[in-house]
Amino acid sequence: MTRFELAYDPAEALAALRKDKDLRRVITRVGDFNLALRPNHSPFEALAESIIYQQLNGKVAATIWGRFQGLFEAKHLRPEDVLGATIERLRSAGLSEAKALAVKDLALKVEEGLVPGWAALRKLDDEEIIRRFVQVRGIGRWTVEMLLIFRLGRPDVWPVDDFAVRTAYGDVFGFEKVDLKEMRARAEAWRPWRSVVAWYMWRWYKP
Repeated sequence: MTRFELAYDPAEALAALRKDKDLRRVITRVGDFNLALRPNHSPFEALAESIIYQQLNGKVAATIWGRFQGLFEAKHLRPEDVLGATIERLRSAGLSEAKALAVKDLALKVEEGLVPGWAALRKLDDEEIIRRFVQVRGIGRWTVEMLLIFRLGRPDVWPVDDFAVRTAYGDVFGFEKVDLKEMRARAEAWRPWRSVVAWYMWRWYKP
């Protein structure tokens, strides 16, 4: 598995964010920032896992992901193996037809060069990665934002479409209904550390 370090210094980020009195309160209550990047052999493998996990209970998704990986003999998931498998074979692991088609499309986009490897990906900016990856069937902006934060360790991702981030934001800043335009505007002051703010919102969130 490929492992990366954060692409920023958390201490520098926290020093800047503590200047905001509301964020200072959040940081104090939540505690130390300890985001750990999730390893993966390739962006293809990471995105395939994300597709399979969508809208499923974590335990169920993990079981299906394990079965899916077990369909192939190679140690790591390869696009050519997925492209060579029938939809029926992919579905035998527990994938819905929509997810089987999405994983197939992902494999095709890797073969076409739209989804590169980690080394090439690290040279692209966030919006370019998002622009490329949302062209894959079944992958939206939120999925790519999670990859940017938790796989690549990018510092300035602000996932306003994330329910927990949005809910925690409303709680912290006193909004019963969060206006996304206002949420984006306020976050401009937190550049270039909005991923860190998102992490604290996730920790603040209480369902």
